Amino acid sequence: MPTCDLLLTNATVLTLDERFTHYASGAVAVTGDSIAAVGDIAREYQAKQTVDCGRKVVLPGLVNAHTHAPMTLLRGLADDLRLDVWLLGYMLPVEREFVSPDFVKLGAGLACAEMIRSGVTCFADMYYFEESVAEVTAAAGMRALCGQTVLKFPSPDAASYEDSLALARDFITRWKNHPLIVPAPAPHAPYTCTAEILQACAALAVEFDVPLHIHISETLLEVENSRREHGMPVVPWVKKQGLFDAKVLAAHCVHVDEGEIRTLKNTRAGVAHNPTSNLKLASGIAPVAKMLASGLNVGIGTDGPASNNDLDMFEETRLAAILAKGISGDPTALPARQALAMATRLGARALHLGHLTGALEPGKRADLIVLDLQPLHNAPAFARDANAVYSQIVYAAKSTDVTDVMCNGQWLMRDRKLLTVDEPALLRAARDYAKKIDIFLIQREGSVLQKLVAIGGAVEQESFEVQVKARVPGEAAEQALEVLQGDVITIIRSVHYHEYDTYFLFADPSQGRLRYREDEFLDDQGQVTSVRARLTLTGQAREGEFGSVLLSRSHYLAPATYSLRFYREYFKPVAEREVEKDRRRWLVVYKGVEFFVNLDRLIKPAVEGYYLEIKSRTWSRRDAQDKAAIISELLGLFGASPDNALKEDYVELTGRK
Repeated sequence: MPTCDLLLTNATVLTLDERFTHYASGAVAVTGDSIAAVGDIAREYQAKQTVDCGRKVVLPGLVNAHTHAPMTLLRGLADDLRLDVWLLGYMLPVEREFVSPDFVKLGAGLACAEMIRSGVTCFADMYYFEESVAEVTAAAGMRALCGQTVLKFPSPDAASYEDSLALARDFITRWKNHPLIVPAPAPHAPYTCTAEILQACAALAVEFDVPLHIHISETLLEVENSRREHGMPVVPWVKKQGLFDAKVLAAHCVHVDEGEIRTLKNTRAGVAHNPTSNLKLASGIAPVAKMLASGLNVGIGTDGPASNNDLDMFEETRLAAILAKGISGDPTALPARQALAMATRLGARALHLGHLTGALEPGKRADLIVLDLQPLHNAPAFARDANAVYSQIVYAAKSTDVTDVMCNGQWLMRDRKLLTVDEPALLRAARDYAKKIDIFLIQREGSVLQKLVAIGGAVEQESFEVQVKARVPGEAAEQALEVLQGDVITIIRSVHYHEYDTYFLFADPSQGRLRYREDEFLDDQGQVTSVRARLTLTGQAREGEFGSVLLSRSHYLAPATYSLRFYREYFKPVAEREVEKDRRRWLVVYKGVEFFVNLDRLIKPAVEGYYLEIKSRTWSRRDAQDKAAIISELLGLFGASPDNALKEDYVELTGRK
């Protein structure tokens, strides 16, 4: 009689193999880290230990096909926001401030505890300091594909793309043959990487024969930008970079067409469907039924806890099944049995780990869970239909019905008690981190400047400028142009703009005003040659006056790399005002001093005549006083009167009734 280390008996065994073989009263034999046999085998094996499952269900451990495990520490941090505001306005600034190996270890530990409790034995992760994720996961006894993030800009664990790629190589080299951890490069997404980065990551994955984890076509904007920048959608563009030379796990794939689905299938890529995250961030709904019909290996993922906000694969599997029906109008789309296969066997294949896990088959690792379907919300149970048990699990069961979890032949949870992680200690540490993050965000949210700095690019250097603005009639404008063309003033450079300004006003005037400006550069024929956008935060206070010339605190500048809608939702102004103008600008030298001269024609609000503005940077009150005198002289030279000087900005003109 053959022997085994463990024999699970008196169970409904769902193998989730290709034929969906199941046994109404079966057993599973485990030897070492692997499954020795499955079926009506209880009397055939002599076991060192026998566990009577009490008619519970034994099935493969669930596979979370895509997540960012350490982001448990950011759960609930910023909800009900658009993806760009959520990611760029909150997640990335907080990550820059807090993410460290300790942060990652704690967050990953919380995630492992949560996933074990909900029946997950294997997951695909993508984050920073991924070796810390691997260490915690291995200590918890779970199986994982751990992807070291690679980006084109600095990240919490790497100052450059070269550094993050080197981290990935080192991580893969040292963890390549681990029994539980499969290391991988994880170029974050095509829009956060360059062609060079994608090529290098694919080459690295091929060199070590490991998977590659990436986000693809998550939002419609991503696809539209790809079409505009590369002349093709995302999937063909990354294919052109050789990405599919590697064993790709592509997260999301929400906006892919039938041709792209064929490409993913033909290149043996796996797809991670993340229904809750895609719905919560309004990214869209992936064409899962079409993917499955094509033969693609599509798994189910929770995505990170900051965008879901949990790691419950029972919830995710149920939503995946129901969502496919709702968008197709076909209640037979994605049956429960197939949805459960996505959460197990197909998910393992999507991770390129199907040879190890995902089904209860002899030779595969002993990754399994025990599920109690006796609680009230599962009652009653019908035996007429062989597929009824799959429906019961997908549509009625909950993660709390999981009583026991085994991975690689080791028990991780018995009778709902975690054996490999210290749950109370994790919860205490998480509460401490939450307090620190709260303090950081409270301080930041109280300052428009700090919010501007947080999203990157702001010039954090304060300066001052002296300036005068005067309204001038058309003839004075002509005189100013003649003076500029004369010998008295030296022109260094000139430019012609059409400017569109949107000012954000805040309840607290001391915060200043934030201006979003789009500059259209015009040629001599008035045609647009290029466009730029930028942000300017201007203080309200005037530092002093020298006659009609004002000394004011200068601006904080930042490139406006996101949309006006993004900044509106991120900064939450109490009011907005718009200014549109035609501007001719000169950088000139007069009496050895550099000045900017602007000649503006206001279009919105519509005002007759022109405005002449002269300004110069300064660094001391004495310098400001000297330059103010020269500015007054220039004002007269241009034919403008100090009596027509204004102390208000253009935005204040829009507020007049």
